[in-house]
Amino acid sequence: MLWIQKAFAAFKMAITVVRKRGSQAKKAAKESALFHHLVKRPIPIPPIVLLLIMLTIWCSSTLFSISFFHVCISSRKLNLYCVTAGTRPDHFPEIVPQNNYGEEVVAFPNSTIATDHIATSIKDVVPEKQSTALSTSINPDEEVTFPNATIPTDIPSVNDVVPEKQSALISTSINRDDQVDAKEKINTIDIIKTEIEHVSDNVVNKRVVEDEIKFAVNIVKEQIQTLRSSSSARNVRRSCEGRGVFVYDLPPKFNRDLVQQCGNLLPWSDFCDYFTNDAMGNPIPELGKGWYNTHQYSLEPIFHSRILNHPCRVNNSDEAGLFYVPFYAGIDVLRWHFKINVSDEIKDELTLDLLKWLQSQNSWTRNSGKDHVFVLGKISWDFRRREKDAWGTHFLEHDQMQNPTKLLIERQPWHENDVGVPHPTQFHPHSDRDVLQWQSKLARAERRHLVSFAGGSRPDAPLNIRSVLIEQCKTSTGHCRFLDCKSGECSMPDSVINLFAESEFCLQPPGDSPTRKSVFDSLVAGCIPVLFDPFTAYYQYPWHLPEDYTKYSVYIDQEEVRQKKVDVVERLSQVPIAKREEMRKYIVHELMPGLVYGDSTAEFDKFEDAFSISMNNLLDRVGRASS
Repeated sequence: MLWIQKAFAAFKMAITVVRKRGSQAKKAAKESALFHHLVKRPIPIPPIVLLLIMLTIWCSSTLFSISFFHVCISSRKLNLYCVTAGTRPDHFPEIVPQNNYGEEVVAFPNSTIATDHIATSIKDVVPEKQSTALSTSINPDEEVTFPNATIPTDIPSVNDVVPEKQSALISTSINRDDQVDAKEKINTIDIIKTEIEHVSDNVVNKRVVEDEIKFAVNIVKEQIQTLRSSSSARNVRRSCEGRGVFVYDLPPKFNRDLVQQCGNLLPWSDFCDYFTNDAMGNPIPELGKGWYNTHQYSLEPIFHSRILNHPCRVNNSDEAGLFYVPFYAGIDVLRWHFKINVSDEIKDELTLDLLKWLQSQNSWTRNSGKDHVFVLGKISWDFRRREKDAWGTHFLEHDQMQNPTKLLIERQPWHENDVGVPHPTQFHPHSDRDVLQWQSKLARAERRHLVSFAGGSRPDAPLNIRSVLIEQCKTSTGHCRFLDCKSGECSMPDSVINLFAESEFCLQPPGDSPTRKSVFDSLVAGCIPVLFDPFTAYYQYPWHLPEDYTKYSVYIDQEEVRQKKVDVVERLSQVPIAKREEMRKYIVHELMPGLVYGDSTAEFDKFEDAFSISMNNLLDRVGRASS
C-alpha cells in the first residue's frame, strides 16, 4: 500500500506567481546579440539611443510587470488553471508547469515550455463579465477576536502567507540553461514567492504585488458570493407547477454498467459492498438507524436513486424545467486513475459518446444544455485534463459542458456553473425522526477530547502541515487525540464518528486536494472543524454553508502552523466554553440536517437535507434563467 500513498502524495497543490516576458524567445536572443555587438564594437551613437536600447533589454527581463499579473493554480490531482489580472489580461505569461505527478517542467527564455498545458488567457478560467468587475483596491483584512484567540475572516496577505526561506530564488537575469529549483510546492493559497524584497527594489512595490494577488483571490470571492446571493430560502413549501424534473433514461453503459465494474475500479479496493443499498453501503448498526458504510465517491448513484422519487418528476420532457443527466462520470474517471498505458482516447470515449447522444435530444439542443444538471462524485480537476497530462478526463473542458450546471464535491473556483455540494457522509436518515434522534444523541455526548485529528501525515510533502499538527497533538498532554489513518485505524467509520462525537474541535488540514470529506463527518458529529485553507470549505459550498463561517468553524492560517508560530491545541483551548457551546448548537440543530443525504425514499417535513437544498436551488436557478 506504500506505493499508493506515495501516488496520492505526489499530486501536490501549488500556486505560482509568474509573468510573461515582453517578447518571444527568438526576439530576446536577437536583442542580446545586438547588445553584445554594441559592447564589443562600439560605434558612435547618441547616449540617449543607447539608454533606450538598454532600457528595452532590461524591461524584457524583469520578473514582474505592473501592467499585468498572472496566477496559476495547479491541482495535485490534475493540472494548471490560470488567472490573469491587471491592465493587459489578453497577455499570456510563461509558467512553471507541472506534470501529472507534481514534477516540474521548468523552462525559461530559450527553453521549451508546453504551453498547451495551460490556459491561454483569463477568459479560459474566468467569465468575461467577472474579469473586469473587481477593483484592485482592497480593504485591509478584518478580524474577529475571541478572548485570547484571533480568527481571521479573510485571506492572509502574501507577507503573512509566505516565509522568506520558501521563496523561489529566481534571478531577473536568466540564460537558456537556467532552471528554477521549485521542488517545494505550497498547498492551495500559499504562494511560491520570488524574492519579493529583491524584485520590488527594481520593479514594483510589494504592496502592488499583494494587491494583485488579492485581486485574483477576490474573483473567487465574487463568484461564490454570486452563487450564495441567489440561493433559495429554506423550509418553504413549493409547488411543482412549472418545476417539472425530467430524468433521462440513458443507455446503461453511462451508469449501471459502470457500477457493475465495482470489483475493478481500483487495484487495491473492491467497491461492490459500497454500491449496495442504493449506493449507501452496508448498515452500521453500532451508530444507530440511518447509518451506512458509504464511500466518499458514491454521490452519483445516491443522487440518482433519490431524484427518481422526486415529487416534481415528470415523464414528458415537454413538461420539464430541469433536466437531470444521470451519467456517472466520477465512477468512469475513477477506473482509469491508476491504470497505466491507457490512452486519452480510451479515457474520453464514454464522455464523447454521451455528448453525441445528448446532441440527438431536442430537449438538450433547445437551450444548449442550460437547463441541464450533472452530478459528479469527484473533484472538478478530475474532469479537466489538459493536453499532455495523464490524470483524469477532458469531460468538463468540452464546449458543450460549459452551459449546464455541475454539482461536485469540490468545485473549480472560477466556473460559475460549478457548484460545490457536500461530500456524502455515513448518515442517511429516512425521516425527521431519524434526524431528531441523532441530534438528541449528540446533545448527550460527552466531549472528552478538546481536539482530535483523524488522518495521515504527508512525509513526501514537507510543506504540508499535517506532520506539524500530528506532533502538536501527540505532545499536548492529553488534550488531543490522534487517529492514524495510515495504520488502518480509520478503516471502520464508527471509530472516526465516535471520536468526532467525543471531541470539541476536529482538525481539518487539506489532503490530496483542498476539500475533505472529514469536514462533513465532523459537522455531522457536532465537532467544530478547524480549517487552515479557505478553499477547504468557504469558497466551495454556497448553498449549504453560511457566509459567516465563524458560526460553525475556526480558521487558523496554515502558514502560522508551518512556521510553528502557533500551538493549535493551545489556541483552541482559549476559545471560551460558552462560544464552543453556541457554535455546536448551531452546527447540530441548524446546519447538520442540510449536510446529509437522506435515503432513496426519504420523507422530511421539518428538515431539508442536502439533496432537497440542492434540488430547490437548481429549480430556482433554471426558473430565473428562463424568465
